[in-house]
Amino acid sequence: MSIITAQNLSKTYPVAVKEPGLKGTLAHFLRRTYRSVQAVQDVSFAIEPGEVVGFLGPNGAGKTTTLKMLTGLIHPSGGQVRVADYVPFERKSAFLQKITLVMGQKQQLLWDLPALDSLKINAAIYGISNKEFRHRIGELTEMLSLEGKLTQPVRKLSLGERMKAELLAALLHQPQVLFLDEPTLGLDVNAQLGVRDFLREYNQRTGATVLLTSHYMADITALCQRVLLIYEGRLIYDGSLEGLLNRFAPYREVKVELAQPCPHDKLSTYAELEAVEGREVRFLVQRQVLTSTVTRILSELEVLDLTVTEPPIEEVIGRVFRAGVV
Repeated sequence: MSIITAQNLSKTYPVAVKEPGLKGTLAHFLRRTYRSVQAVQDVSFAIEPGEVVGFLGPNGAGKTTTLKMLTGLIHPSGGQVRVADYVPFERKSAFLQKITLVMGQKQQLLWDLPALDSLKINAAIYGISNKEFRHRIGELTEMLSLEGKLTQPVRKLSLGERMKAELLAALLHQPQVLFLDEPTLGLDVNAQLGVRDFLREYNQRTGATVLLTSHYMADITALCQRVLLIYEGRLIYDGSLEGLLNRFAPYREVKVELAQPCPHDKLSTYAELEAVEGREVRFLVQRQVLTSTVTRILSELEVLDLTVTEPPIEEVIGRVFRAGVV
């Protein structure tokens, strides 16, 4: 049985329309007119218990709006949604015990207090006993490598340590479903790796379900075997990362090192040029003509080295959104 189910989920916002000038200002004040903006349109998907699913889309695509509907923060305009067998926007206490929402740009820990003080408040809210609190803090502190950090004021922690402490606070009540909105935003490479390693281990230990949004493709490729792509409020892909490449990237990347630089106009006769840096050239070649193109390159150009790879996943997704594929 699916732990998250969305059927034809939609959200429409009324936006006030104001004409310029004094007349427009007075009309706006006395009798406002509105237009409808559809942030999410007929989105349907189901997620099984224990899955780690990436939720991708450009800014304004509807990712955060969808997460807010799944967590009950906003009421959908249409469709149905159930999470852990509850209707989210009813905001029942039992439902809130089963989920958590972590947003990389928001914090719940009090800035001037040690993180441990905020965690004690969370424990009281969720009715966690002192014994169980100490056990959970010990386990999560070890997994997050936060030993000795929770007694320091939050403002004295590094950005990576603060993000880990926020994760600890969000997981203290042992939720079944984790909604993570840009959890590695702004972190350095080492901190990003630490958060990814923790999320992978936490999922394996607890079987928690994770829906993850991120602009860092390394987060998705490291954690998610399945991805959802949303564009202009519509779900345009639901499947594996490998399937994403097969569907939206019917080409291979051919990297060539030449003995001598070659004019761009000549190089462009072989295939689409992705990049040219001195003697190093990257082509994008349609799969069906890959063999003939590589043969021609090798026979007509003085090649020192040639490799054929799949294009980077971030390039594939960038092309999808730039092209507006639906």
